[in-house]
Amino acid sequence: MKHILNLYENMNSTARNNSDCPAVILPEEIFFTVSIVGVLENLMVLLAVAKNKSLQSPMYFFICSLAISDMLGSLYKILENVLIMFRNMGYLEPRGSFESTADDVVDSLFILSLLGSICSLSVIAADRYITIFHALQYHRIVTPHRALIVLTVLWAGCTGSGITIVTFSHHVPTVIAFTALFPLMLAFILCLYVHMFLLARSHARRTSSLPRANMRGAVTLTVLLGVFIFCWAPFVLHVLLMTFCPADPYCACYMSLFQVNGVLIMCNAVIDPFIYAFRSPELRVAFKKMVICSWYQ
Repeated sequence: MKHILNLYENMNSTARNNSDCPAVILPEEIFFTVSIVGVLENLMVLLAVAKNKSLQSPMYFFICSLAISDMLGSLYKILENVLIMFRNMGYLEPRGSFESTADDVVDSLFILSLLGSICSLSVIAADRYITIFHALQYHRIVTPHRALIVLTVLWAGCTGSGITIVTFSHHVPTVIAFTALFPLMLAFILCLYVHMFLLARSHARRTSSLPRANMRGAVTLTVLLGVFIFCWAPFVLHVLLMTFCPADPYCACYMSLFQVNGVLIMCNAVIDPFIYAFRSPELRVAFKKMVICSWYQ
């Protein structure tokens, strides 16, 4: 968010005077390389689902939604680096109207990436819940058509919310609302988890056996959620500290890791496709076919 980044630039020197922690500066090449890898990996996920009819099911549609979110997060950093390069070369007027508009568009991609990830993980959690507890009615309840409608509404809401957050990012209530989405999503998924894992055993006894594929999907979601929290939580905490205690020496010490937190966000887009491939035999086979076909073409 521009408000957060500008705050960081303006308060960085003041905060550093109150803290003995020097700012950790990482080479831009690291951000750019990780972002490129993230885009390519998630693009492979989208192509694998698009080219294989066996993967064109609601579950993989929701995975594609998460892949798009990850890809937007990587594109954000790539476009930001391109804008910085053009500005340094003199093609863009510093603080000009075009750069300001471009910054808003790039910031919207970043916010959209976070909102899309939150909503996609929530939808995947709901899908796993229905799979486990309504296995016999699953294909009647969760159809491809309904899944696409849900994703359309989801992304329309995320896009509108992202534009609104960037437009009013200089207001503290907007920052609070933005950061509140993170724990709300966790609370929603936690409620589903508690119900899923407390009743999974009794449900298995009633139906003789609980399909391993259903529980495998729940475990995959657990891994995805854990990686998401690990990669995004430090940035969300940074936003809160930057808003409410920018001059405090302890807050300033944590905020010196700003760029490290940024790399963690980029790494989320790189790690997720490996989780898909490791946990899904069907997707793993699709990846192998794509690599082999491209090798012999």
